[in-house]
Amino acid sequence: MTKYDITGPATPHSADVLTKEAASLLADVHHEFNERRRQLLSLREERQAEFDHGVRPDFLPETRSVREGEWMVDPVPSALADRRVEITGPVDAKMVINALNSGAKMFMADFEDATSPTWENLVEGQYNLLEAQLGTLQLETPRKSYRLGEETATLLVRPRGWHLPEKHFLVDGRPVSGALFDFTLYMCHGGRSSLEMGSGPFFYLPKLESHLEARLWNDVICYVSDRLGIPLGTVKATVLIETITAAFEMEEILYELRNHSSGLNAGRWDYIFSFIKKFRNHAQYVLPDRSQVGMTAPFMHAYTELGVATCHRRGAHAMGGMAAFIPNRRDPEVTERALAAVAADKRREAEAGCDGTWVAHPDLIPVAMSEFDRILGGRPNQIGRQRDDVAVTAEDLLNPEIEGGAITEGGVRTNVSVGIRYMASWLSGTGAAAIDNLMEDAATAEISRSQIWQWVRHGARLDNGMPVTAPMVEKIAAEELSRIREAVGEDMYRTGRFQRACEIFSEVALEDEFVEFLTLPAYRDL
Repeated sequence: MTKYDITGPATPHSADVLTKEAASLLADVHHEFNERRRQLLSLREERQAEFDHGVRPDFLPETRSVREGEWMVDPVPSALADRRVEITGPVDAKMVINALNSGAKMFMADFEDATSPTWENLVEGQYNLLEAQLGTLQLETPRKSYRLGEETATLLVRPRGWHLPEKHFLVDGRPVSGALFDFTLYMCHGGRSSLEMGSGPFFYLPKLESHLEARLWNDVICYVSDRLGIPLGTVKATVLIETITAAFEMEEILYELRNHSSGLNAGRWDYIFSFIKKFRNHAQYVLPDRSQVGMTAPFMHAYTELGVATCHRRGAHAMGGMAAFIPNRRDPEVTERALAAVAADKRREAEAGCDGTWVAHPDLIPVAMSEFDRILGGRPNQIGRQRDDVAVTAEDLLNPEIEGGAITEGGVRTNVSVGIRYMASWLSGTGAAAIDNLMEDAATAEISRSQIWQWVRHGARLDNGMPVTAPMVEKIAAEELSRIREAVGEDMYRTGRFQRACEIFSEVALEDEFVEFLTLPAYRDL
């Protein structure tokens, strides 16, 4: 038996989650797979060094036979056939209950970008999902009681990415992988319960950068399934295509997970972040204001089209991206314009062939549902629609041109303000934060800070001709911090960790060396 140590404090249900069986299995999974994980992370670094020196990603010659072969992914069970609208959010009890009751077809419970990885959030989140699978999850507050309805959305779970550690669970004195922690514990509890309830353990797998990382996930799934007596092929996983390198390996990723695949998802926010990060040293890839980088941008449109064509060719779901708008009932004009934009976005996805889409707020479900209902009618999906008209090249995936794109002072200020406010929320234990009518998470914060780094690095100029410099950003940060202090009041400012959030944001946005993920240095503060 592999030796392990749990250093996190007791939580209300830690004894139910961190059972001897679950902890021992997690230690064994770490022992079996952690070295491969570390090697794959090293390969990421080697590839980044190549990009820094001018190499560009391309479709892999060594896997041509996979792309040209005749194969299909295994069919998904009926519980996953109709995914036309999925809602996403963190794993706290209130969110889980409301999302499962929301009327969406699916709920993706997110241990990754929407959850601040405090020990209590992670452990209690596992317990919430177990109770949700059993149908017994409930929450009492002074103002309201929360109960699960008779009909609920199908649950999918997103563990953390390969790069993130879990410092409160040690094996041989070293932190385990956050991904293995989240996946293994859910399989032990909620996963097995889902089988008993007639569904199955369903997952989203984030931030993969290659088919080799998908192969590792497949081997982990097989190993844990075998140890728990879960039939192979029962687990189904949707991979988020949210890195530019993964976009070149969609076929190969599906192939590696073909017995466990339930499709690919266009993870749009992380994809923008990846595009900036991978080509950060090259001025031709400088992007305009975040608000101008939409799904009609050439590189974004190309990867969405390729995703639909690839998935349908292999019999898999092609899932659209996130609508992050939060309706503002106090400003109906803003809400009306935003809902029209959401409807147009979902109409474009449905017409392009997507089988479903994501929303961040329950009020967006009817808008998204109506657009997919219009295309799908009574069909559960449109996997049978082959996109033989799609012919995406490497140049298309790498095309950064955005017509009319510009960098504005407002864009700089928004990135700084959102970055600070989101990091303060994350440090305070909340990983999904409503900011300026948008649901911000770690992915959108990554865009904010990486754009600042990119603009400063390359001396990008605002639309008024002024260069974006570190002193300019520091001045704006001080101004935004002052505005936040005035808006929230002294007590909340003092307890809300805004000053520390500003320090971390400045570190990841302005240091000479690009920090791979802002959550890595920030995690030390949790």
